[in-house]
Amino acid sequence: MTTRYAALLRGINVGGKKKVPMGELRALLAELGHSDIATYLQSGNVVFSSAAGDERALAAGIEEAVEQTFGFRVDILVRDGAYLRAVADACPFPAHTLQGKQLHVTFLSEQLAPERLASVDAAALLPEEFRLGDRVMYLYTPEGLGRSKLAEVLGRPSLFKGVVATSRNWNTVVKLVEMTRD
Repeated sequence: MTTRYAALLRGINVGGKKKVPMGELRALLAELGHSDIATYLQSGNVVFSSAAGDERALAAGIEEAVEQTFGFRVDILVRDGAYLRAVADACPFPAHTLQGKQLHVTFLSEQLAPERLASVDAAALLPEEFRLGDRVMYLYTPEGLGRSKLAEVLGRPSLFKGVVATSRNWNTVVKLVEMTRD
C-alpha cells in the first residue's frame, strides 16, 4: 500500500540561491522509486506516493539525493497527507476569513516545548499571534510575513536551535492537503 506524502524543502530557490529546478526534483524522486510525483510552486513543495512508511527515512533519502545531484545540503521535512489534513483542521485561527498571506504554518522537525518560546513577549507583538500545534507553529500576521515583527522575533536562532523549521502560507498548506488526498 502506498501513502501520499509532501516533502517540504527548506530555503531553496530564494534570491537565486540553492537553485533546484522542479522538473529535476520530480525526476530525482522518480529515480528514488517514488510515484505520482507533482510539485507546487518553485519554493520546494513536492508531493509523491511511496510504500515506505518512515517520514524521517524518506526525508534523509531525499536530502542525500539532493546533495549528490545539486551539490548542496537542504533540510527536508516529509509529512503524510493525513497529518497535513490534521494540521489544517486544527488551525486555531479563522482561516476561512483570512487572506493566505495573513496565515502561515511553520512545520517543525520535532515538537517544540512551550518553554522555548517563553522569552517571546506575545503581548508586545499584537495583533500578530502564534500558537503551537502538533510539530507546527501557526502564525497570524495581518500585514503578511514580510513585514512581520513576529517573524523577526521568531527568527532568533536560539528559539529553534536543533529544530528544522520551514514555513508555508495558508494557501500552500491548503493546496498540499488537496494534493496529498488518497
